[in-house]
Amino acid sequence: SGVSRVIVALEDPFKQVNGQGIAALKAAGIEVRVGLMREAASELNRGFLSSIERQRPWVQLKMGMSLDGRTALGNGRSQWITGPKSRADVQQWRARSAAIITGSGTVLGDDPLLTVRQLSSPEAVAPLRVVLDSAARVPACAQVFNGNAPSLRVVHHDTPLPVTQPPDVLRLHGDSEGLDLHELLSQLSQRGLHDVMVEAGPRLAGAFLNAGLVDEVLLYMAPKLLGNLARPLVHMPELVHLEQALNFTLFDVTQLGQDLRLRLRPAQVAGAT
Repeated sequence: SGVSRVIVALEDPFKQVNGQGIAALKAAGIEVRVGLMREAASELNRGFLSSIERQRPWVQLKMGMSLDGRTALGNGRSQWITGPKSRADVQQWRARSAAIITGSGTVLGDDPLLTVRQLSSPEAVAPLRVVLDSAARVPACAQVFNGNAPSLRVVHHDTPLPVTQPPDVLRLHGDSEGLDLHELLSQLSQRGLHDVMVEAGPRLAGAFLNAGLVDEVLLYMAPKLLGNLARPLVHMPELVHLEQALNFTLFDVTQLGQDLRLRLRPAQVAGAT
């Protein structure tokens, strides 16, 4: 066809492909240059690269909070801390995700749908709704199991299931602290789910952070003060030295109406991979 030069942004790390296409082009006498816009290509393919290189998806933790770091009033009411522009923005990030992970406490307390309000096209695939429900407490009538989008209930491997249950169930090992999150992410990666979003309460959010499994925090901050009796952002073990704090790099900040959206990445993995 007369092609004389090919520009490749990023090598494909998949072991059945890695380097073979480039080698074939060079063998045919075609000039190949690699690396143009490598960083942008890595960002665009971050989930796929994570699954290949780390055997787990790229994990984005979404949270919303007040100025004083609170997510809900002491009585549990949280609708709405952030404004309509922030809530619309969340839909865009959900649509990019292959799966949305939440916990049984969030489902029992809020009964969320966890769907994308409007998919980009009729062919677009709705994210898989993954409910961590180790003791199988969530009833089959919960909206997250309503059939409008695919759902997966994740339970402890010894938990008996009720007669009425969602069709897709994943059994994992766990301990008194909860299900094995490393095993969960490995299983999701094997299902081809490369980008996942965690939308959960402070306990599960803290578990992902403490396990070092969060690649990006998507944080919406509203200009409100809820007070010290309101519910905290995450549950973490008590720290006795500041050096023990989890450090983040500010990757992006955007104003959405009166809210701020912060994208933060753990300092040690501030890059795309």
